[in-house]
Amino acid sequence: MSAPLLSIEGVTAYYGAIAALKGVDVTVDEGEIVTLIGANGAGKSTLMMTIFGAPQARDGRIVFDGRDITRVPTHDIARMKLAQSPEGRRVFPRMTVLENLQMGAAVTSYAHYDEDLERMFAIFPRLKERASQRGGTLSGGEQQMLAIARALMSRPRLLLLDEPSLGLAPLIVKQIFSVIRELNRTEGLTVFLVEQNAYHALKLAHRGYVMVNGRITLSGGGRELLEREEVRAAYLEGGRH
Repeated sequence: MSAPLLSIEGVTAYYGAIAALKGVDVTVDEGEIVTLIGANGAGKSTLMMTIFGAPQARDGRIVFDGRDITRVPTHDIARMKLAQSPEGRRVFPRMTVLENLQMGAAVTSYAHYDEDLERMFAIFPRLKERASQRGGTLSGGEQQMLAIARALMSRPRLLLLDEPSLGLAPLIVKQIFSVIRELNRTEGLTVFLVEQNAYHALKLAHRGYVMVNGRITLSGGGRELLEREEVRAAYLEGGRH
């Protein structure tokens, strides 16, 4: 059996004296969509940032594509076919849509730039309409599309998505999750998704993990977790948005 594309083994991370991650174990296989759900403040976004080396893991190790990246600087990790669409979108507000996408391509190389740009415009037609508009003037949904497209411009083997549904209208959330599903189905894109919207995330994912106070408390198939009584009670009551 081949090794996972991403393996997080016994990882701890701290903010000062506060332990944010307490011995986290997570694996993501090539071609999978894996989701991490949990309440606000559970440590989900910290895990995403720790994969990228800020903060660095204090214990344990993080292995991507067979290479131990636990102590690798963030800017070097970004060149490893590992891309992130961060929480809060963080598009470059003064740059146009086109310039934001160029920044995504710049991380690796411009070898396939024209082809990839056309691909992004096909996936997100709204971005084509807004190509010359500044990132900061886009709606929340358009900024999220731009953040994902910018990450995809580097042709990643693994896409980390941090809270893509945060603050978005239900219709836009459905659109974005449908794009993720399609990219996984047609291109085999591997996705590690952090989400508070447990219902959408577990419906989308092949496998899921539940995080509580910096620890993984449950794991299993996406649909299987969706049916678990404790998951439904904690994350799904009235949560079908």
